[in-house]
Amino acid sequence: MNFRLTPVEFQVMSAPERPRLDRRLFPDGEEPDPQFTLSNERTYLAWTRTSLAFLAGGIALGAFPLEAVSAQVRAGLSAFVIIIGMAIALGSAFRWIRIQRAMRSSRPLPSATPLLLVTGAVIAASAVALWLFIF
Repeated sequence: MNFRLTPVEFQVMSAPERPRLDRRLFPDGEEPDPQFTLSNERTYLAWTRTSLAFLAGGIALGAFPLEAVSAQVRAGLSAFVIIIGMAIALGSAFRWIRIQRAMRSSRPLPSATPLLLVTGAVIAASAVALWLFIF
C-alpha cells in the first residue's frame, strides 16, 4: 500500500477567541506553524522528563542509606539533586515561552544557555555517583 500524506489546513484562532492565558503569555505576533509549536512542546516534554529523572534520583539518594556516607552528607547531596531537577523544570517552562514568543515574532530563537547548566549538573551528579559507589 502506498500512502500519500497531504497537508492539513489548520484554522488559526483570532485574538478574542484565544484563551486568556494565551493572550497574556503571547500578546502579539502571528500564530506559528503548528508543526513548530508541537516540536517546541516535544522539546519541553523532554526537559520535563530530565527534570523528573533528577527528582527521582534525589529522592532515591535520600531514601536509601549508604554506609560510606553520613546521613547529613546524603541529605545535602539529595537536596542538591532535587534542586537541580526543580531548576530544570522551571527553566524548561521559561524556555518554551521564550521560543514561542520568538517564533510568533519571527525573531531568532534564544540561545541554548540552559544546556550548559544542565551539562554541568549532569557532570556533578555523575561525579557524586562515582564517589558514592566506587570509593
